[in-house]
Amino acid sequence: MAAERKDKVFMAKLAEEMGRYEDMVGHMKDIIAMESDEGLSIEERSLLSVAYKNVIGARRASWRVTYGLEQRYKGESKEDLVKLTGEYRKTIENELIKFCAEVLDLVDNRLYPKATAAEYKVFYLKMKGDCYRYQAEIYTSADGKKDITENAQKAYEAAEEIAKLELKTTDPTRLGLTLNFSVFLYEILNQQQRACQVAKESFEGAMNDLQEKDGSYDDTTMILQSMRDNLILWTNQDSSDDDDEDTQEKKKESSKKEEEKDSKEDAKDGGDDKKE
Repeated sequence: MAAERKDKVFMAKLAEEMGRYEDMVGHMKDIIAMESDEGLSIEERSLLSVAYKNVIGARRASWRVTYGLEQRYKGESKEDLVKLTGEYRKTIENELIKFCAEVLDLVDNRLYPKATAAEYKVFYLKMKGDCYRYQAEIYTSADGKKDITENAQKAYEAAEEIAKLELKTTDPTRLGLTLNFSVFLYEILNQQQRACQVAKESFEGAMNDLQEKDGSYDDTTMILQSMRDNLILWTNQDSSDDDDEDTQEKKKESSKKEEEKDSKEDAKDGGDDKKE
């Protein structure tokens, strides 16, 4: 069993090198299916996150482009193109929802129940919140979006509660959670003031603790940079509400900040997960 697991880890890494992320997902699901009381190692957890981040991220990017085209064709009254583009958008939505559902099932039924360390619990709850957030981004039905949004908020807030009690202010997993949670508050719930407050408190707390200690904090400082960039961006947006188109572009950039952090978050084998 140990040899088989090692082979699967190698194949997952190989699939990552080849950019074959759906294959990578398959290998990681095989590893999870191998019963182990200890759950995933940090390396395996990182690989799982990389795999799903990429297959879901590709669909998120495709959805944004397709949705934009659909709206453009509507404005141009090209009903035939609206229909075709809308059908394609729906296909992409179904794929995104499918992969998010897989992550949620794995977290709820296989991964979180085996998580004993606080950092692991926070990491998995963050994954759960992220997947609900990704679905909330594409929901057009108010009722459907309300349920998804509530689930995302519950997951993020449960993770925040554990992180504040158990993890240092400079812990990359705690900071990554806060970064993503603040993006959720800003972009999905439209709670701009709370998003800035959450990010600002986390940023200032981590900066104060960093100044008191020596050592390497590459992962931490990278996330803090993204958090600071978002705060600057959001503050500027709040002071100039008339430029709607520009505001929308900047909102997309804030999501990219969060995803850039996540991509680095999942690549590191030995410690604080970084990469996409």
